[in-house]
Amino acid sequence: MHFLNRSFIRFAGPVVTCLAMAFCAMPMKFTKAATQSDALWLTNYQQALAQATKEKKDVLIEFAGSDWCVPCMQMEKDVFSQREFIEFAKNNLVLLKLDFPRRKKLPPEEKEQNQKLGEQFTIEGFPTYVLVNPTGKELKRQIGYVEGGPKKFIEWVKS
Repeated sequence: MHFLNRSFIRFAGPVVTCLAMAFCAMPMKFTKAATQSDALWLTNYQQALAQATKEKKDVLIEFAGSDWCVPCMQMEKDVFSQREFIEFAKNNLVLLKLDFPRRKKLPPEEKEQNQKLGEQFTIEGFPTYVLVNPTGKELKRQIGYVEGGPKKFIEWVKS
């Protein structure tokens, strides 16, 4: 038995060392992978309104807590990252994400903007979705997770 332990150590030692070196050499990123929908979302309110005016579209504002709000994360997974929603949004909306994270740090100007808009739109829960026209006038709102995937959410936007 003593012989097996030494043999194992002689064999396993270099293998473990190689694996450890390979693991440490790999570039690591443990944050959420960027999705195709991430590129569509703006974070600046004035920029979103300007783009909406130029493109003659409404603005969908998402008030969310990206790193703590479970329904917000579920909407991202079930609706916003889905091809059906992405295609609809590209053709019909300007998307604005106003984030209220607990762990992630936002640039100070973005954090201040989001707080002011949260007050302006009287946000009382997350997620809240507000559809506004290019001048910023509220057209409708939805509070909470929307059941039914992209199809139901798109129906809400169109109704």
